[in-house]
Amino acid sequence: MASLKDLKNRIASVKATQKITKAMKMVAAAKLRRAQDAAEASRPYANRMGNVLSNLAAGFEGRDDAPKLMTGNGQDQTHLLLVCTAERGLCGGFNSSIARLARDHADQLLAEGKTVKIVTVGKKGYDALKRGYSQHIVENIELRGLKSIGYGDVKHIADLVMEMFYEEKFDVCTLFYAQFQSVISQVPTAKQLIPAQFDAADDAEDGSSGDALYEYEPGEQEILETLLPRNIGIQIFSAILENGASEQGARMAAMDNATRNAGEMIDKLTTTYNRQRQAQITTELIEIIAGAEAL
Repeated sequence: MASLKDLKNRIASVKATQKITKAMKMVAAAKLRRAQDAAEASRPYANRMGNVLSNLAAGFEGRDDAPKLMTGNGQDQTHLLLVCTAERGLCGGFNSSIARLARDHADQLLAEGKTVKIVTVGKKGYDALKRGYSQHIVENIELRGLKSIGYGDVKHIADLVMEMFYEEKFDVCTLFYAQFQSVISQVPTAKQLIPAQFDAADDAEDGSSGDALYEYEPGEQEILETLLPRNIGIQIFSAILENGASEQGARMAAMDNATRNAGEMIDKLTTTYNRQRQAQITTELIEIIAGAEAL
């Protein structure tokens, strides 16, 4: 059984930890608002670009002159997994859930005899995957030094992906990230970037029809060749913003749980300390009384 001094030191240690977790929760709550605003602000642009590209891509189905980023190179042997996670931990299962989704996808591809290559964005994703998939990791990109992330800060990631594709180093590229829904809900998501996949265009928000016909200037081919590379960058940028909000939401929830758990532990340790102290005092009184009676 621990001594009273050990229990007292343990209580002081847990109280110090509780102060840290409470402070981290407050910091995460302050950062969450900005990160959530940034993620939500990027969604309309990414969705509208997707609608435009979906409308344009519908006219190129089955055509030989369709852009390569839209149709791929006609093969499905080598897959590139672009895994985006956080640079720091202490955010619950946020990083592990993305890494788990990527591992499951990689295992399925390897079981089918495919070749898997992995590019990690974020230190925690690299740490989680290097243990079992180090031979598949071809690049690790860290954004640790950036306080706020803009499109220019992640454009080099899109340039790397497109350079690898044009050099025929992979056939299919899939992006992994966590989509932010709320403080307690971050959904691990896999999205195929190359060949590009688009949902059916939906313009109902502005009152127009989803199957409306448009005339484009310059031609559709030139627009696709310009927008498809940019769309890859936008999708990666949007995923990193979603990750930023998801990370802060997960950290806020994790630190709140840690603070409450520390409080419960302090209560239990205090109860144990008081009982042991009372027992010790009672024992000392019995010894004093017994000694007095002996005299």
